[in-house]
Amino acid sequence: MNDSLRIALIVLGSYGIGSVSFAVVMSRLFALPDPHSYGSGNPGATNVLRTGHRAAAAFTLLGDAGKGVVAVLLARWLWPDPEHTGWTVPMAALAAFIGHLYPIFHRFQGGKGVATAAGIYLALNPWLGAGVLSTWLIMAVFFRISSLAALVAATSAPLYAAMLFGGRPITLAIIPVTLFLLLRHRDNIRRLWAGTEPRIGQKKSSQSAASPDQSQEGKSS
Repeated sequence: MNDSLRIALIVLGSYGIGSVSFAVVMSRLFALPDPHSYGSGNPGATNVLRTGHRAAAAFTLLGDAGKGVVAVLLARWLWPDPEHTGWTVPMAALAAFIGHLYPIFHRFQGGKGVATAAGIYLALNPWLGAGVLSTWLIMAVFFRISSLAALVAATSAPLYAAMLFGGRPITLAIIPVTLFLLLRHRDNIRRLWAGTEPRIGQKKSSQSAASPDQSQEGKSS
């Protein structure tokens, strides 16, 4: 097998791993509604938590983060790069992230990518992952708004990567991840600005089911 085909298979395989939506999988296992059909319409752990089923939300979070870890570690095993100077592993990481956003197994209706990005960062470098996760945790604890924590953590990731890797491919691959995260949170940014963004654990029953913002987010997530 030549190198080009091998790299292509690694990247496509990473996209396939990222395409498994654990929000959908866990919702089916725990007999919960389709995560696209309530709350924000986003198939992610925060939305699953709105059902009140903490176990399903926890498994969704672990699964979405875990697939990012698996994709990167598998790519690294198939294409070793101890100096972190090559493009194959960063491309595989980005492919897994895009798979989560646009999953081929779920009609390309994916989540916002926060947990998967966190898993990718941890697998790329533990210090990178620890820095981003610490940023998210501090913001989440103090403000209790998942999207705000995600936005701050997302913007911090390229800075941490630049400190660790300079201008290497890993840093360059993280930049589009950050841009995608900001894009996928555009409705959250509007609600944050308006002061109407729901807090962590807030159920749909406490929100306005007919909210135009929620209806639009369900379509765009």
